[in-house]
Amino acid sequence: MTSLLKLLERNCRVSNAQLATMLGLSEEEVDEKIKELEKNNTVLGYRAIVDWEQVKEEVVTALIEVKVTPQRDLGFERVAERIYQYEEVESLYLMSGGFDLSVTITGKSMKEVALFVATKLAPIEGVSGTATHFVLKKYKDHGVMFNIEEEQQERAYLL
Repeated sequence: MTSLLKLLERNCRVSNAQLATMLGLSEEEVDEKIKELEKNNTVLGYRAIVDWEQVKEEVVTALIEVKVTPQRDLGFERVAERIYQYEEVESLYLMSGGFDLSVTITGKSMKEVALFVATKLAPIEGVSGTATHFVLKKYKDHGVMFNIEEEQQERAYLL
């Protein structure tokens, strides 16, 4: 099952026939396993990783560290639930270290990101501090390398 998940995570566009060949299973077995993984919420969705620079679309990605005062009996959960409700939030993680949460968001400009932090994130009860870091260039995201030839990318998927 882990092998199937790793293959799907690398490239979810691989056909069930190709997956069956790679895993030494029948296409029906692969189809059944994928349906089971989707049903039990092991596979939560499929997505494309887009190089927005190729589209010439202005997109700003920011990594925001958040300090939180944990609430009695709830810990970080209530604050996390408030944060992940915002559509700008792409990911949210509980972290070890100097900050408690790591939030990844995208916006159309640095100003838009700054407004998100100032008007939506910082005022949340329990948030005691933030540090915003802007992504200047993506080299690799979710295992996919940016700005390399398609043939090299194909080989990288198979590794």
